[in-house]
This record gives sequence, structure tokens and C-alpha cells, in this order.
Amino acid sequence: MTVLTLYSHKGGVGKTATAVNLAYLAAQSGARTLICDLDAQSSSTYYFRVKPRLKGGAKSLLKGSIARSIKGTDYDNLDLLPADLRLRDLAIDLEGSKHTRTRLRRVLEPLQKEYQLIVLDAPPTIGLVAENVFDASDYLLVPLIPTPLSLRTHHQLLQFLGDGKYDTSRVHAFFSLVDRRKKLHREQMEQAAAEFPGTLQTAIPYLSQIERMGVERQPVPAFAARSTAASCYRSLWEEVAASLFPN
Repeated sequence: MTVLTLYSHKGGVGKTATAVNLAYLAAQSGARTLICDLDAQSSSTYYFRVKPRLKGGAKSLLKGSIARSIKGTDYDNLDLLPADLRLRDLAIDLEGSKHTRTRLRRVLEPLQKEYQLIVLDAPPTIGLVAENVFDASDYLLVPLIPTPLSLRTHHQLLQFLGDGKYDTSRVHAFFSLVDRRKKLHREQMEQAAAEFPGTLQTAIPYLSQIERMGVERQPVPAFAARSTAASCYRSLWEEVAASLFPN
């Protein structure tokens, strides 16, 4: 079982859209996949047309009782652990649990026989929940908008991970909401490629097909298979999969 996490402590960067599309593409490739919505906003849950309800809330999740909350989706090989607003208290519940920093990894371990890939859609926060996500992850995928503030937050993340003794070689950034017509975007992408080892080649443009996910409530390749957006997500998945499943 491999754990792939989509993470950013800066909101509005395309994190959830990427988590949904990569989970779908992983399942389409034949990998038995579970996407875990850990964000109280429950956007991944919404995209997959699942009722936003986690049985027992965050406390149930931390007790390792998540199997009863897992739901099937409309797609083969793809299940979902839904989120709801009660996850807003996840950090508080983690403070009161044993193995505070490693609790999420311990909760996911019993699922290793069921799934080849677990995709975590992490909330945009940096703190105890993020520490659990970092500990549980084999591969951390971070969307960056090509602007100075977005690159600054990535520097902050790498510093936080280094201070916490996490393996930063597992952190891979990619660019999201890109408009190559903008000189600033082109310059920031060049700068980041030089500054951040592990930055992926694929960039996700700012496209209307991605915005339509909220209307269609489906991954882009499911409703616009021949679109530019679908092609970009496939390219991103191929880059990620080459690292996750090298054989």
C-alpha cells in the first residue's frame, strides 16, 4: 500500500481537484484506490456525489473505525472515505489521542490489504493534522501557483518539514492554475524549477473544464476525456505513477 497526499497550507491552489483526478486515473489504471477526504469542507466528497457524513466523526476515525464509513463511488476500483464538518475538530481530537504525531498512519495500516493506493486530500493547515499527514505519506504532492507568495509558502513548508526531521525527498511540487501568457508565471516557474528539487514537469493550466467539476461532480477525464485538462492530469498521473510504481 502506497499513500499519496495532496497538500498545501495555502488554499485555492487546485489541491482537491488534483486529488480527485489523480485518484480517478489511478483507479482507471487498475490500482485498487481509496481517496480519503480529510478536509472539513468535504469538497472531494462533493465531487464524487457522496453524502458528507463520516460515521462517528473525527473521534471514530482516530479510533481506527473508518472501514464502516468507506463508500463506493461510481467508478471501478475507487472508494471514498467521506468528510463532514466535524473534521474541523480533528486537531483537538489528535491532541487527546495516543501516538499524537503518528496516529493517522496507524489508522490507515489495516487497509493495506484492501488498497494498493490511498490518496489523502489534506486540509489547508499546518500543525498537528499536517504532521500526521506527513508521517503517513510515502509521496507528498504540493500544488503551487506561479506567484511569489505561493513560492514563499513552499519555502515555509520545506523549512517546517526539515525542522520536524521529515524526509523532504518525498516532497514534489507541481504548478497549478498556470497561465503561460503571463510573464510572471513563466518567470516564477523557471525560478521554482531551479530552487526546488523534485518539481514535476507537468503543469496544470487554468482551464474552464476544471472549474466545471463543481457542476458535473465528476473527475475531468470522466466528463471531458479529450479535453486539454484531462490530458494534463493524465500527464501528471504518469509522472507520479512512475515514482510510486516504478516497476
